[in-house]
Amino acid sequence: MPIKVPKGLPAVTALQTEGITVMEGDTTYRPSDRPLRIGLLNLMPNKIETETQIARLLGATPLLVDLTLIKIANHSPKNTPVSHLKSFYRDWVEIREQVFDGFIITGAPVESIPFEQVAYWSELTQILNWTQTNAHSCFNICWAAQAALHHFHGLPKYALSEKAFGIFRHHSLESRSPYLQGFSDDFFIPVSRWTEMRSADIPPGSGICVLIESPETGLCLLDDPKHHSLHIFNHIEYDSQTLADEYFRDRTIGRRINIPRNYFPRDCENLQPRNSWRSHAHILFGNWINQIYRTLPQAC
Repeated sequence: MPIKVPKGLPAVTALQTEGITVMEGDTTYRPSDRPLRIGLLNLMPNKIETETQIARLLGATPLLVDLTLIKIANHSPKNTPVSHLKSFYRDWVEIREQVFDGFIITGAPVESIPFEQVAYWSELTQILNWTQTNAHSCFNICWAAQAALHHFHGLPKYALSEKAFGIFRHHSLESRSPYLQGFSDDFFIPVSRWTEMRSADIPPGSGICVLIESPETGLCLLDDPKHHSLHIFNHIEYDSQTLADEYFRDRTIGRRINIPRNYFPRDCENLQPRNSWRSHAHILFGNWINQIYRTLPQAC
């Protein structure tokens, strides 16, 4: 089915090249084709790349999706042109009266900062509270997952001695979960973070269920039914080149960084990485969209 995005969004060309049907701008639907309304609060520094990654996964699902791009009102990102934000994004305060079937919040490059000291923490906590009444299901990614778990459950984060960086083997713990239907027993997911949360800190009675974890990098995917949310600490949405881009960027600016593990063939950074996680990314997002549709009060 198609995905509807703002008219002129750069992601359109890439998605169409990959065979995804895209509807733009004010395209109307037949009454029988009521789409799922998905909001994307994009906190990533390279917003254009993230838009494409998320839209690719939503657009490949069997249901019609209408994607709204949202940003924090009082924060000016450094790596995305102001013209792009003005053309394609809406401030959360502009859409706070609206209701969404699904709402995605991405990671952000603020891991080293205590939650309460993040410049937009106050607005983000308002948004997290708002999702409890205005979004049927939430999908929080990387730092946003940590932020939501800290806000709703008080979980602390822990600094790692070195960055968890690379492609790591994971396994599912709840094969009966509707979010893991079609998953292999073990699989690979990209990881790129300096902090972690730990299962020992999950409060008893919280209802949180750990769905995916890694022997090397710990918790990955948590189901939080009391807050109708999925929290994923790792980047299953990443493109094949995303870790390479992060690695070369950090090395160029002199930041301490190890070569991403299990990523470049033979650990040779001149060789093209092979994508070993794309299929599971599609499965996870497809399962999430299907679960939204299946559990809506009046699916149509």
